[in-house]
Amino acid sequence: MAEYRTHMKIIGDILSTTRDDLQDEDGATVTYLIRKANISHSRISRILKTLVSQGLLEQVDTQGSNKYRISPTGREFLQAYNTFTNFADNFGLNI
Repeated sequence: MAEYRTHMKIIGDILSTTRDDLQDEDGATVTYLIRKANISHSRISRILKTLVSQGLLEQVDTQGSNKYRISPTGREFLQAYNTFTNFADNFGLNI
């Protein structure tokens, strides 16, 4: 049976991708993030809009296309998220 990811897991995946897997220093394209996060364009568009408005991602306009990179606040959030999920995993909690 397939295991579904939570909304927080998807956000963690997007932030990790923009931190670790950048195609270049300008950021990751929406298409790249769709492939890495394995979710639809409409869903990732809503998530990216929220992450930008909350200050976790920065939206960069390069040559007429938007790219996304993690902000300093996003790095702090991702570190706290990873710490929490590692703690939960140690106790067998499925978050």
